[in-house]
Amino acid sequence: MTVDMEAVILDVLSKLAPGKSASSEEVARAAGQERWQRLTGHVRATARGLARQGKIVVTRHGKPADPDSFKGVYRLRLPLPGDPKFAVPSPEDG
Repeated sequence: MTVDMEAVILDVLSKLAPGKSASSEEVARAAGQERWQRLTGHVRATARGLARQGKIVVTRHGKPADPDSFKGVYRLRLPLPGDPKFAVPSPEDG
């Protein structure tokens, strides 16, 4: 079974009130009730990509985190006005 994790993440977050977040476990469970634990790595990798694009925000301790360097427990939410932008470096940057 192939899961469109981007669609799952965006669907879960779109159902939350503004400013509210979801855990990776909640997203993984929404993607596949059985064996959801195996999906948590896929959730993390996909969330990083979506955060780099500015479609979602990865948070640690309630604050936006850099999608390329966050570690440990995290949550996901839709962007709010004033959130920092974590842009993907261009090839010219090095």
